[in-house]
Amino acid sequence: MKKISVSLSGHQTSISLEPEFILALQEIAKKRGLSVAAIIAGIDETRTPNTNLSSAIRVWVFKNYNN
Repeated sequence: MKKISVSLSGHQTSISLEPEFILALQEIAKKRGLSVAAIIAGIDETRTPNTNLSSAIRVWVFKNYNN
């Protein structure tokens, strides 16, 4: 596991993800011309209240990696 820090709604938070998911997230962000923080903020805004943010990111990466 690797931790990354991002600012969400003006608050700094750390997210633990496997290095492979972080790399995939960075690749998607680069391809889309967005920052990793912007993608994570979007995921955070659309996840259901009971869903852990790290889990929501993993699912999002899985669904969007080859798009």
